[in-house]
Amino acid sequence: MSCRRVFAPLLGLALVLATVPAAAQSRARTLGLAPGVFTPGPHNAITDVAGVRVGHATITLGDSIRTGVTAIVPHGGDLYRDRVPAALHVGNGFGKLLGVTQLRELGELETPVLLTCTLCIWQVGDALAQYMLAKPENDNVRSINPVVGETNDGQLNATRARPGLAAAVGRALAAADTGAVAEGSVGAGHGTVMFGWKGGIGTSSRVLPASLGGHTIGVLVQGNYGGVLQMAGVPVGQLLGRYAFQRDVQPAGAGRSPFEAPAPGDVGAERGDGSCMIVIATDAPLLSRNLERLAARAVMGLARTGSSASNGSGDYVIAFSTSRRVRRAPEAALNTNDEVGNDAMSALFQAVTEATEEALYNALLTATPVASRAGRVLPLPIDSVRVLLEARGIRPAR
Repeated sequence: MSCRRVFAPLLGLALVLATVPAAAQSRARTLGLAPGVFTPGPHNAITDVAGVRVGHATITLGDSIRTGVTAIVPHGGDLYRDRVPAALHVGNGFGKLLGVTQLRELGELETPVLLTCTLCIWQVGDALAQYMLAKPENDNVRSINPVVGETNDGQLNATRARPGLAAAVGRALAAADTGAVAEGSVGAGHGTVMFGWKGGIGTSSRVLPASLGGHTIGVLVQGNYGGVLQMAGVPVGQLLGRYAFQRDVQPAGAGRSPFEAPAPGDVGAERGDGSCMIVIATDAPLLSRNLERLAARAVMGLARTGSSASNGSGDYVIAFSTSRRVRRAPEAALNTNDEVGNDAMSALFQAVTEATEEALYNALLTATPVASRAGRVLPLPIDSVRVLLEARGIRPAR
């Protein structure tokens, strides 16, 4: 069956949208987007993993600086001496990730994880090191491995300028808290773009039933990538007329979709480049080997949204376990740990795939417009998306 025959009924629905006011930005579940079979935690956020805190600092300066810092803190104790096992999976290595070699070598974190802009990571890493060294309990510490991830927000942000980052690190860490997490155009998501629409920070969680261990998995994403947007299998990007390689594959003289078109000055989807940082927290007792396996499955959630991890998309996943049964003291001569067995990992793989997909939807759906001297980027038109989803029977649960 041709794409034209599949799309035609949905495109016809678009004709009514000219008179429908724009909806307020909202989370995925308000549109009926609830990926998978497992249930979210109470906040549907990475902070549903007990002890995990998140904080943002958003930097808006003049007509050109649109960036920020997001902090993910694994627990409220002494992170340097009570280290959490951690691992990294690289979906596509076009990017910068500070602290990666020691993370992989030792399989653990000794600082919070910070997210920021591409050319900001060195200043942010230095500020994080200073923050850790300033703690009284670290008076004699002579080595700190700050872990900082990034995406390139240069479409909206004058990324070469890099002002105010040290102060922003302090603000993000001071603001880090449990509970609901601010999403969208905040912190490290302030200047990001997804599929040609405004991107940002998103989060989600899953809680396994007791029969599968009862563990919680939380995911936080910094979305700044492209491709051909899909939501619950609906080809939203194509139906809204904005997707990677559009200029290359659209027949000459073809008209745009009747759905909302980008306004003058908007940033387009181009060829799908960008990046995505994904941070996973879980209370399941996992060491670095199985954490890396868990991190690899998050890429499946990324793919479900329509990313193909283009050449210019740096896609990285950091996963850590907060379980006290697997934490490590740096001076310990012998670590004795209880870890989830390999055969019990499948439910965790399913849960992280679901939570990643939903976190990315939340990043898109909660984003708000951001403008700078470089132009402006509008959010995904939610009313249009709702029409497309409802045509496929996707509605909020009652």
